[in-house]
Amino acid sequence: MGDLEIRPTTTDDIPAVVAMLADDPLGAQRESLDELSPYLTAFERLSTDPNQHLVVAVRDGRVVGTLQLTIVPGLSRRGATRSIIEGVRIHGDERGSGLGTQLIEWALDESRRQGCHLVQLTSDKTRTDAHRFYERLGFSASHTGFKLRL
Repeated sequence: MGDLEIRPTTTDDIPAVVAMLADDPLGAQRESLDELSPYLTAFERLSTDPNQHLVVAVRDGRVVGTLQLTIVPGLSRRGATRSIIEGVRIHGDERGSGLGTQLIEWALDESRRQGCHLVQLTSDKTRTDAHRFYERLGFSASHTGFKLRL
């Protein structure tokens, strides 16, 4: 395995990120590489928001992982700032290599650097392997999440 770099995503990385988002049974139903313009529009919004950190993991010049970290100031918990980890994906060739742990550790370090007191994430109920992974890293399934499609 070559050296790993975790860095901000660029426009050129979007096709590889979308491919990873689509590379599982859930993502295959939601994502499409046929039309990148919605992703590029979303990326433009993300890249201009200082509370959004979309990063890629690059090994040997190839994008092999990604995640989005959102910093959320709040009033609850005595005005605590929290972070939300979303869209964690690891390229199929890299799964089981420890890359996911490295990405989450990056997100935890960045959350601390940003003054966060709490890190949260959600994971689809069907992603049991991911649940075990997050629990191994110290996360607990302490809440029930809800979503409403608009």
